[in-house]
Amino acid sequence: MDTGCLSSMNITGAKQVRSFVGQLHTQRCFTSSTVHALKSSSCTSFGLTSLGSRNKGKRLRRGLAALQIVSQDLPRPPLENTINYLEAGQLSSSFRSNERPSKPLQVVIAGAGLAGLSTAKYLADAGHKPILLEARDVLGGKLAAWKDEDGDWYETGLHIFFGAYPNVQSLFGELGINDRLQWKEHSMIFAMPNKPGEYSRFDFPEVLPAPLNGIWAILKNNEMLTWPEKVKFAIGLLPAMLGGQAYVEAQDGLTVSEWMEKQGVPDRVNDEVFIAMSKALNFINPDELSMQCILIALNRFLQEKHGSKMAFLDGNPPERLCMPIVNHIQSLGGEVRLNSRIKKIELNPDGTVKHFALSDGTQITGDAYVCAAPVDIFKLLVPDAWKEISYFKKLDKLVGVPVINVHIWFDRKLKNTYDHLLFSRSPLLSVYADMSVACKEYYDPNRSMLELVFAPAEEWIGRSDAEIIEATMQELAKLFPDEIAADQSRAKILKYHVVKTPRSVYKTIPDCEPCRPLQRSPIEGFYLAGDYTKQKYLASMEGAVLSGKLCAQSIVQDSKLLSRRSQESLKAEVPVAS
Repeated sequence: MDTGCLSSMNITGAKQVRSFVGQLHTQRCFTSSTVHALKSSSCTSFGLTSLGSRNKGKRLRRGLAALQIVSQDLPRPPLENTINYLEAGQLSSSFRSNERPSKPLQVVIAGAGLAGLSTAKYLADAGHKPILLEARDVLGGKLAAWKDEDGDWYETGLHIFFGAYPNVQSLFGELGINDRLQWKEHSMIFAMPNKPGEYSRFDFPEVLPAPLNGIWAILKNNEMLTWPEKVKFAIGLLPAMLGGQAYVEAQDGLTVSEWMEKQGVPDRVNDEVFIAMSKALNFINPDELSMQCILIALNRFLQEKHGSKMAFLDGNPPERLCMPIVNHIQSLGGEVRLNSRIKKIELNPDGTVKHFALSDGTQITGDAYVCAAPVDIFKLLVPDAWKEISYFKKLDKLVGVPVINVHIWFDRKLKNTYDHLLFSRSPLLSVYADMSVACKEYYDPNRSMLELVFAPAEEWIGRSDAEIIEATMQELAKLFPDEIAADQSRAKILKYHVVKTPRSVYKTIPDCEPCRPLQRSPIEGFYLAGDYTKQKYLASMEGAVLSGKLCAQSIVQDSKLLSRRSQESLKAEVPVAS
């Protein structure tokens, strides 16, 4: 049954389904006051519609007058010659250059986040037929976004695309959408809590190669760390720089705080840098986060000249990133179906997958099966017969971390911000950006829309949206002391959206690395994809895309076995004539 098949026409108009599985829901809320961001095309110089007037209690309507705005985004950095990019491109091309299958495998994939989309994309490239099932009516998983009644978008998270994301960058190139990334200046910008309204920058010079550009950025910043602290920090990092990947993996058993104490790194380095970095990487504090996570990020950012350079997507992720992947999959004969929630994984007597049973009563059968849902959702679907198998049992330690994404539309343009990602260094907030400046589709010359990551969120995920907004405004008053007051006596909130994800990326606490599963499971014909599965990057967009490629690679490698297995299964089902 093809209910919920995806077309480019039904993605924005469908009713929004508000849950993953049971209590793992995403809540969204906004006030009755409304305003909408101005829309733009994806051109470098782009036209914008102006705000129309409104009477009290009525929605804003888009006007017809156009404003001409010139984008200040920087050119795409030269990433193609890095070893990691070349490896990513080689893996991508292997699917296209593989021997074409005489009979394509039909592969059923659950979950249309980046991991599921990536799995389907590369299987289609290899000549197979993916059938991608998404429980909700929106693409993207953790990249999902929705359009409200005013036409404004609000997202599951604030997503940044780094130069050190080779598989993501390769994917953009393969789809021909490199121009949809808005590259910002090569800097990392931190708020200064002891100096409200002020920022400290780490600027990476273009003239220096890696890691000298990163070292220079750190040495030139004298506002956050003193020279003795920098020296002790550098000495503490020496084993990681000399020991390579083996050393990095060996630090999985230590939290960031424990590692710093062991290496003699001053506490102020933790307070000034690593609290913000830990929250940005995994939405938790350094006393919980595995040091391996930090070292993987530092290794990527410091070893590649443009590794820490950041880009924003030029609009909402479902349309600007996910739909091109869907179009590619469909052009090669694959299918993508929305509103197709898996209720149960039904098994054959030998413990292999018989079919995916959907909540609408339909059954989807394939030659191979992939679960690309988040780990918390997959654990709810694991059949009883599999639960004592070590591969699945180890997943118990992988638990998604709660996170909240906040969007606030203000009645004016805020001045104390940048066209960039900002580290708030707030006890409640992680990173934020003025999306009315940083993103073309959300651009508004007259009003700011701040998108903020509220983390750690464990104590807040069950609180009301009004409480979350009140706490956010108190923190914003420190970041914008001349423009925002907690009581809204200055900048006023026109509307807001609060997006709660009770279980986001898995919580990267110590000793989780051995629990991350390979994409090929011990069950013949069953595979996993997701940023929590085994791959060399973090629980991130890069990790999700790479996991999908590795999953697709495993299926392609097993294709002859899977094809033979399907043929034998069909023969067994044919009744023997008496």
